[in-house]
Amino acid sequence: MKKTNVSYLARQRRHERVRKVVSGTTERPRLNVFRSLSHIYAQVIDDIRGVTLASASSLDSSVTDVPKTEQAKLVGKLVAERALGAGVTKVVFDRGGYKYHGRVKALADASREAGLDF
Repeated sequence: MKKTNVSYLARQRRHERVRKVVSGTTERPRLNVFRSLSHIYAQVIDDIRGVTLASASSLDSSVTDVPKTEQAKLVGKLVAERALGAGVTKVVFDRGGYKYHGRVKALADASREAGLDF
């Protein structure tokens, strides 16, 4: 029998619950966040067309050698700039089953400050 990580499965269940309600449209794409132990990733997704409009992560060369919360702020600003460049101003926020605090909140706040409306 294969062991599974209980916290991973709990997050997956929370994310599925959120995704029943939160969906990205052409007018308001979904700003999705994925947080690993080392990095943070953000994508702006149009779920109707199944297309990623903009993305950013802490693996980008401009986001290195700073604490993780600062990385999240830089990723939030970067994904907002890329989304605005793609013509997206309004999004719906998908926290990905994570609690809205720490790095997830820092990314969201930085995205708002950079011009995204949600």
